[in-house]
Amino acid sequence: MKVTLGFFVILGLLFSGGFMSVMLYAKITGQDVQTVMAIDAKPEETPPVPEPPQPIAAAVQERKSKVLLDAPVIAQKPELPSGCEVTSLAMLLQYKGIQIDKMTLYDQMPKDTTPIVWTKDGSSIQSWGHPNIGYVGDATGKSKGFGIYHKGLFPLLQQHVPSAIDLTGKSFDSYEQHVSEGRPVVVWTTIGFGMPTNWTDWNTSIGMIRTTFSEHAVLMVGYDETAVYVNDPWDGTKNLRIDKKQFIRVWEAMGKQGLSYSAD
Repeated sequence: MKVTLGFFVILGLLFSGGFMSVMLYAKITGQDVQTVMAIDAKPEETPPVPEPPQPIAAAVQERKSKVLLDAPVIAQKPELPSGCEVTSLAMLLQYKGIQIDKMTLYDQMPKDTTPIVWTKDGSSIQSWGHPNIGYVGDATGKSKGFGIYHKGLFPLLQQHVPSAIDLTGKSFDSYEQHVSEGRPVVVWTTIGFGMPTNWTDWNTSIGMIRTTFSEHAVLMVGYDETAVYVNDPWDGTKNLRIDKKQFIRVWEAMGKQGLSYSAD
């Protein structure tokens, strides 16, 4: 019985030893128990400092409701009566600050030199070049000329502007977005901006093509709710206003073709 009682007394002293030590130290130093326990307590860990928020990537600029860029206008005639595309490209490059003229660009422009072959009765073209390879024919008027499409002209734009971008097939909203951000667009349409009706076709080295000799290209420099504004190389008109719905219909009929460049 005495052994058992002694065991429990020793066990109680072991568990209460820490608290009794605190009380004894407080008695000797004249401090109260709470003060001694506070001194002995483990200091609280400092909470981690939150990291500063990471910068958010700049959002795409909001598209303006109306824009009109002051781009130079260049007439394709008299030197290039069939050179609307390269003349429109010259306007775009000069707007960007690259001083190059239409004739220099014409010399640099890719060309599909496949000779024209007429049908036996001479009424239509049997075979010729493809405008997605390069310019078809002669834009100077010395012989028959046709034109060039986006794929054929894109390498020339890219040669002068590494950030060149082919907008072909994209929505017209994306064209307006480019203009809204200060970048004009070379757009394929028709002479007079009417729906094409005089379609023709011929064989090329990469297959048949169906197109129209009313094919034309202009520099899109502005828009508003109801209109699109272009610099037209056909007669050198600056900021020509065209009904937006009509312009989009013709642009769609001509394959939704367009070239521009992205922000630097």
